Amino acid sequence: MVLGFESIIVFLGGLAVFGLNATPAGIPPWWGIVAGSTLALLMVFTSGVVRFRWGVLLGWVWQALVVLGGFVVPALVIVGVIFGLMYAYATIKGRALDRRNAARADASSPHISNGD
Repeated sequence: MVLGFESIIVFLGGLAVFGLNATPAGIPPWWGIVAGSTLALLMVFTSGVVRFRWGVLLGWVWQALVVLGGFVVPALVIVGVIFGLMYAYATIKGRALDRRNAARADASSPHISNGD
């Protein structure tokens, strides 16, 4: 969920890179839109696979890329840190809730014996 919301901000960040002409020398500004759109789409797709361990790790890779975008537009560091903290909370709390729900399901399910 956090990655889905962050994808909107990342797309807008790509537009900011284009509008501010903040790309390094020799790189056309429209690459800001391409990079922002691509990363935003990757974040949306990753939000569908965060139930797997590798999906959570992939989300952290995208978080790191947003923070590295601070070399181009410094405000992206703030965005990366804020959303990184929200992503950390969501993954930690989500894992705890999954464990709790599994324990409740195990405790409430009738134990079937083999007749012994």
